[in-house]
Amino acid sequence: MLELSLPKFEYSLREKNGKLNIYDVVRKKYVALTPEEWVRQHFVHYLKNSKAVPINLINIEGGTRLNHLKKRTDIMVYSNELKPLLLVECKSPYEDLLQHAVFQIERYNQVIQAPFLALTNGLIHYYWKKEKDTTYHPLEDLPSYTEMSIGYP
Repeated sequence: MLELSLPKFEYSLREKNGKLNIYDVVRKKYVALTPEEWVRQHFVHYLKNSKAVPINLINIEGGTRLNHLKKRTDIMVYSNELKPLLLVECKSPYEDLLQHAVFQIERYNQVIQAPFLALTNGLIHYYWKKEKDTTYHPLEDLPSYTEMSIGYP
């Protein structure tokens, strides 16, 4: 797999039915290792190890409804009160982060209402904070879990 611009982490791979799988510490099982999953697993470990996000407050591929359609969120981080805090959209490292990816995460967040957003392909990362007036302000870096939690119960 491609080296990403996220911190390296200890991972476990196994082969099953001729396909490579990676262990997911959130779902506590092996999942198919696709380019997008490679990014997702790196980002989960980045959240856990670099941003001090408790692993039990991370959800992967959770369901939400958007215009009567079921959608899956790549990564959702919750506050201690189990309210959405950070919505993360992961793309393959081979995919450009074009405007449609930004629109996708904004549309999902119309329903979810997380105060922080992240969009990554593992090489490039964009972060935003949603203000009370519903505008999004770009951030240079993602705050720590504690910093994100301040003022967002």
